[in-house]
Amino acid sequence: MAHDDTAQLATDLRVAVGKVTRRLREQTPGSDLTHSQLAVVSLLESGGPATSTELAKARGMTPQSMGTIVAVLLDSGYVEKSSDPRDGRKSVLSLSDEARRQIASGRLAKEDFLAHLIETTFDAGDRRRLADAIALLRRVAEAP
Repeated sequence: MAHDDTAQLATDLRVAVGKVTRRLREQTPGSDLTHSQLAVVSLLESGGPATSTELAKARGMTPQSMGTIVAVLLDSGYVEKSSDPRDGRKSVLSLSDEARRQIASGRLAKEDFLAHLIETTFDAGDRRRLADAIALLRRVAEAP
């Protein structure tokens, strides 16, 4: 493939993924969280409870900046704070039950949207090609 073709393919992929992402966001309206706040929620969901310092290191930001993000998440009820069982001077942050419910509900809404779209828009051949494309997208997402 020529360099110009590769560059155009990269552009087309970026645009298409961006549009799909926006369509999926539309399925869960009402989230007022910023990108940085969502990233912290995601870290807590995937990695479990953590201190603010650990979250700051994971995101490559200053503890002060993370403190601002955490304060908003605490105020909004997405995150709860408790004493660190290893060191009572520190606080451990974790997702609230309500945040977990909202995350699960949002994922279900997105998956329902996609399932309906696939079912009503694509024939069997399209579905096979989509499955192949998903395998390629995973490789893109997991590439070093």
